[in-house]
Parts: sequence; structure tokens; C-alpha cells
Amino acid sequence: MSKIFKNLIPYWRWIILIFVFLIAQAYCDLALPAYTSDIIDVGIQDHGIEHILPKEITSEDYQMAQTFMLSDEKEKFTDCYEAEDASKSDDSVAKYKLTADSDTLDELDEELLVPLVMAYQAFQSGEQMDVDASAIPQGVALDDNMIKQIRSKVQEKIDAVGSATLKSMGVTFATKCDENAGIDVDANQVAYLWKAGAKMAAFAAIMLIAACVVGFAASKVGAAVGRDLREKTFSKVVGFSNAEINKFSTASLITRSTNDIQQIQMVTTMMLRMVLYAPIVGIGGIIKVAQTKSGMEWVIAIAVVAIMVFIFTLVGIAMPKFKIMQSLVDKVNLVSREILTGLSVIRAFGREKEEEKRFDEANRELTRTQLFTNRVMTFMMPGMSMIMYCITLGIVWVAAGRIDKGSMQVGTMTAFITYAMMIVMSFLMLSAMSIMLPRAGVAAERIDEVIKTNSTVNDPKEPVTEADHRGVIRFNHVDFRYPGAKEDVLSDIDFVAEPGKTTAIIGSTGCGKSTLVNLIPRFYDVTGGSIELDGHDIRDYTLSELRESIGFVPQKGILFSGTIASNLRFGKADASDEQIKKAADIAQASEFIETKNDRYESSIAQGGSNVSGGQKQRLAIARAIAKDPHIYVFDDSFSALDMKTDARLRAALAEVTESASVIIVAQRISTIIHADQILVLDDGKIVGKGTHEELLKNCDVYMQIAQSQLSAKELGIDDNKKEGM
Repeated sequence: MSKIFKNLIPYWRWIILIFVFLIAQAYCDLALPAYTSDIIDVGIQDHGIEHILPKEITSEDYQMAQTFMLSDEKEKFTDCYEAEDASKSDDSVAKYKLTADSDTLDELDEELLVPLVMAYQAFQSGEQMDVDASAIPQGVALDDNMIKQIRSKVQEKIDAVGSATLKSMGVTFATKCDENAGIDVDANQVAYLWKAGAKMAAFAAIMLIAACVVGFAASKVGAAVGRDLREKTFSKVVGFSNAEINKFSTASLITRSTNDIQQIQMVTTMMLRMVLYAPIVGIGGIIKVAQTKSGMEWVIAIAVVAIMVFIFTLVGIAMPKFKIMQSLVDKVNLVSREILTGLSVIRAFGREKEEEKRFDEANRELTRTQLFTNRVMTFMMPGMSMIMYCITLGIVWVAAGRIDKGSMQVGTMTAFITYAMMIVMSFLMLSAMSIMLPRAGVAAERIDEVIKTNSTVNDPKEPVTEADHRGVIRFNHVDFRYPGAKEDVLSDIDFVAEPGKTTAIIGSTGCGKSTLVNLIPRFYDVTGGSIELDGHDIRDYTLSELRESIGFVPQKGILFSGTIASNLRFGKADASDEQIKKAADIAQASEFIETKNDRYESSIAQGGSNVSGGQKQRLAIARAIAKDPHIYVFDDSFSALDMKTDARLRAALAEVTESASVIIVAQRISTIIHADQILVLDDGKIVGKGTHEELLKNCDVYMQIAQSQLSAKELGIDDNKKEGM
């Protein structure tokens, strides 16, 4: 997982912004249940009255309220009010107006609740507390001892009523006093509901804004992380030698560069929105639950433990399969790529059924793994829903008894349920991420493996520079062995390719011809000996300088989507129209280019699929010629050309390569018969070196190849001599 998080480091400012807005969103989210509870308990049940002390009170009620107060309580009570001028009152009744602040009122709600309720019950109903006002001595001021005795008699009743019911009775007292003082209680209730509703709407609006900002920022960071990983992966892959490409396989590198990075990008976006938000809401919900003082925290604790056990069990079962799944995706991509690439061969040999079976096996293996993980994870939502329903039932079951006893109000229960659901939902969000994080973690490992893999072919620390390359290539007793192989593919290769001369390489299939020329541009590095360019080891040049000097035409002509002109300028972006036309003329490509409607601006499909094999090869040759390099390397690049086109091309090529070294790998004797130097390879070794005529005399391998392709007359030997051989 650390490999996912390290990708976020460059965007720490955005993450801080996201975190701040998530806190704001969570704060608003956590505030809404409290307002809902207040609307139910205060706004509806208590007529919008929040405290037990009335806002205004008549002098009669003012005196009555102090009946069962101790001396210090009376002092606190009277400090909260100031007398109004009766002459200014509409009904000319002496009144007292509440002046205490909210914090003071919160304290007095607890301290003065019992004496106020007793006074209300004694003088207005007297039923619930068994407080009889007639039993109080008339005209005698009750001292503290007498009040304590009276209060002790009703304490058992007070305890039995319950705190919530007792608070409601205190609010009822305040309501009656307000009504007696001429206050419109109904108007106050409506005003309270509007005020609470407006606050909820404001918090909801802030939540909306915060959620939009978080969504935008998270998407931006996720997209940026995906972009960075694609850039890093692509730049790394482009710098790989053929050894690293073969190590990972093309199919796997494509999967890693697309599907794996997409997984990381998606999880990054969701993680910033959910993984950060869930703990904030969860912890905030736990704090809010504790603040309700409902005594039902144990229900949440049991639920959290159940959720954790449930999630860890599912993830523990599915995690190993998630790791396998990515490699199976690679396998399906590999098989698909092989089948689609070689479809014509498959059809030619009637292997459709066998290849379908091979793909079906890879597909079924991936499907089985996906089904296993999906089946395991299908238990996630039902299991979490069951836990949520059990929590709700548990809360309602416990709260119902407390509401019945008067120790809890309905609004408090509603808020508690909401907070409990928030806590559970936070774990649900984390559980949803727990499904995706393992796969993203595996994807991050695979991407990191590519990024951390160093190419075996690198630029030197202190490169040499050559102002003007001549193009002299020298192989000094070169050996080469593929990575992981036990035997050398090439052994003791020693020759010099000079400017103005053509060096041809011929030999049987698999003798190492292509491997040899692949060493020149350092697609691989030699494992023994050295290759020199103009007197310096090619490993002493930067790769860009070395390859800038080489015009390489691979065995399989590769074109890129675009136009003919863009493909011909691939090696030299600033090549003029005249230069690319001249290159096309030399490569014998002008003939078919001129027949197209758009000529050099004609489109080329991906891989050159809309041109023939011969046309593709000629365009690849023209591309190398347009580059005007010091060294030309043709890796069996004339094989798709007919004999006539081959001859014309070589004749035209000789004119532009007078000052360049030309290295040709060929299968046909006719292609290399006029070469200045021919190397004959057999089993990775040079078994013959010289001109065509010299090799006919002293190299049996070359003679066998020549006799298999040309007649005795073409070889310049008589039939008797040929038979004797």
C-alpha cells in the first residue's frame, strides 16, 4: 500500500485542501442529527423552549418559583432576572425579564430543575410529586432546613420520573410562566423551527460545496497520479533494452501501462474521498455518541468489533486471489495478442479450434479467480446491512425502555441511531475500499517493479563525443549470450565494416545474424569483447549519439499510424519534402506512393496494415535513407522484394552510401553477391570472410548456400566441378 501513497507526495497541497474540506463536510454532517434531535425534542415536544427558566415571568410566578429553592439557588435565580417597569407593560402587570446568557442557563437547567418542578407541581397540579401547597405554613418563610426536608420526601418520586420527563416538566413550567407573562408561545415555537431549519439548510449547503470541492480535487489528484505513472512507466519502458522487454513481455507491459495504472488512478480518487472521510466521520460519530450520555455506547462497540472481524475475514480470504488475478489478466492479454497477431497463420493451418481452446483455458482460469473473489465479496453488503439492522433494532430496543421510564427523549434516540449509522457507514466505506485496495496494491507493485527495473543498456557516466563520425564499425572478438542462457549465441566475432564498403552477413536460419546486428545500436550489450565506432567502444557513447549515427531497418518492417511523410521523417523530423522524395525514389517506393490520391500525405494505419509487405519494407528502407546516417544496417530487409526491385534498389542505394558503412543481413546470395566483404555465420561463429569469389573457393558453408540458390553458370563454375563438390 505504501507504493500507492508515495505517488501522492507531490500533491500534498491538494491533499491538505481535500482534508480541510472533508473536515468541514464531516462537521456539517455530524451537526445535522443534533439539529434533528433538537427539532423533535425542543421544537415540537417543548414548543421551542430550550431552558426551564421563562423568558418573562410575572411577579406572582416569580415568587412562586422560589418556594422550594435554597438560599444559594434563590440568589442564582434572582441574578438571572431584572424587573421591568410596569407602566411600560401593556397589561400593567409587574414582570421580570430573563437576562442570563446561554451558558448560565445551561448550568441552571440542572441546578434549579427540581425546585422549579416542585413549585409548578405544588401550586398547579400537585399530583405527580405529591407536593401539597396547603401543607406549607402560611405566612412563614421556609428556611433551608425545611426546604431540604420537603425535597427529601419527594426525592424518590423525582428519581422515578426520569431526567427527560423531569426536564419536560420544567419546560412546561417555563411555558406556563411565559404564557402568564403574555408571550406568544406558538409564535416562539414557529420561530425556533424556522431558525433550526435554516441552520440545517446552511449546513447542508456547506456540505454540498465541500463535497464538490473534494470531488474536484480528488479527481484532479487521481488523474495527475495516473498521468505521472504513465509517463514514468512509458519513459522507463522506452529506455529498456530488449532484455528487459523480454523479461516482462510486451503483453504484460501493456497491461501494466493501462489496466494497472487505471486501477491505481481509480482507487486514488476514491481513497481521497472515502478513506480520509470515513475515519473523520467515524471518530466524530463516536464523540457525538459519547456526548449524548445515553449509556448505549456498548451497542456501537459491539457493532464495530463485529464489522472489523467480518471485514478482515473477507479480505483475508480474497487477498491471495487478488494477487493472482493480475498475472492471469497478463496471460489472457498475451494469448489474445498472439492469436490476433497470428490470425492469418492460424487460419492457414486450420488451428482455430485449438487456439479457441487455448484462449478459453486462460479465460476460464481468470473467470474462476474473479468469480471466487466476487463471491467472497458478495457477502460484504448483506453482512454489513445485517449488522446495521441489528444495531438499529438494538438501539430501539434499549432506547424504548428508557423513553418509557422518562430518562431519554425520542429525539435523542433518533440522533443516536443516526450517529450509529454514520459510524457503521464509515466502516462500510472502508470495507468498500478494502475490496479495491488489495488489487490496487498489486497493481502498484507491478508498476513499481517496472519503474525500479534498471536497463542493462545505459549511457556512460563520462561519454565521449565525436564531432564528425566516419562510421567505422569494428567487432573485437565479440561474444554474446542472452540473459539467462547457458551458452553463447555469438562467439569470437571479429571484423571491420568501413565507410564506402558493404559488409554482408549470411548464414543458415538461427545462426545469429540478427543478433549480431542488434548489438550495433546496443539493443543488447556484448557479454565478451567489444564493438567500436570510430575507435571508441560504443558503450562510451550516449545511446542517442550512437543511434543517431545508425539507420536501422529491422527484419520486420514496422510503420506507425500517421502518413507516409510522417513515417519517412521518423528518423529526421526536419527532412525536407525533396529529401523524403529522394529517399522514396532510392527505396523504389515512389512508384506506389504516386498512385495514391494523397501521395505522401496518404494515411498509414497502425502497424502499416493498409500496405503490402513489400511496400512496408520499402518504406522502412526509405525511412533509414532519409535519415542520412553514417552507418546503414539492413536486417534481411530485402526479403519481401522481388529480384528486379531488389536489384534496382541496391544499385540506387550504392550511390547514396558511398561515404557510409553498409551492413546487410541477407538470405539471398543475389542480394550480397557484390558486397565488399561477406561474413558467413554458422552456429554463432564466423566460418568464412571475404568476397563472393573468395568464399566460393575457401568456404564450404558459403558454397552450399550458393549452390542451393544459384546455378553453376551463375556461380561461374562448371557442372563437373559442382558435382565434384
